[in-house]
Amino acid sequence: MKLILASESPRRKELLKQIGMEFEVMSCGGEAPVTVTLPYQIVEEHAMQKAKAVAGKIMEPAIIIGADTVVALKDCILEKPKNKAEAKEMLQKLQGNTHEVYTGVVIIKRYEDGTQKQVKFHECTKVTFYKMSAQEIEDYVNTGEPMDKAGSYGIQGIGAKYVKEIVGDYNNVVGLPVARLYQELKEK
Repeated sequence: MKLILASESPRRKELLKQIGMEFEVMSCGGEAPVTVTLPYQIVEEHAMQKAKAVAGKIMEPAIIIGADTVVALKDCILEKPKNKAEAKEMLQKLQGNTHEVYTGVVIIKRYEDGTQKQVKFHECTKVTFYKMSAQEIEDYVNTGEPMDKAGSYGIQGIGAKYVKEIVGDYNNVVGLPVARLYQELKEK
């Protein structure tokens, strides 16, 4: 059955390739406002929106994967920064602290008869940052790496040097808990 990733995230694509998955990418369009407030609920709702948007565009049997990732500090969501000042502000909050990274995943399996089966889950990984000086934050932001990442850092890039500890799935922090996803796909 065809596997479709309802995301154009380069990190999610790379993670699926890393575990040997063959898949297509289909854009899902924009996200609608959410009706929930807790981080795990938000990522699950966004993942559902993405998966349903793609499922609505196809007629053939397929497995559609929608995913969404957020960084949360004390249940406050840290989105992708809009500018360098916002990136610096986020990193200032994260440095020396522990935060959570949530990824919600929705799998929609569309059968030949048009029926669908859905699975929804989320993963949470705790990430602790070392203390960072104002100069380190400035230098890191100037690399440009933080600008397209939730929470203003990339654990798979330069940002790795500021990560003291993680508890949970590393790949979840990158953007997709591929081991859990693989296990869920095996169940189908």
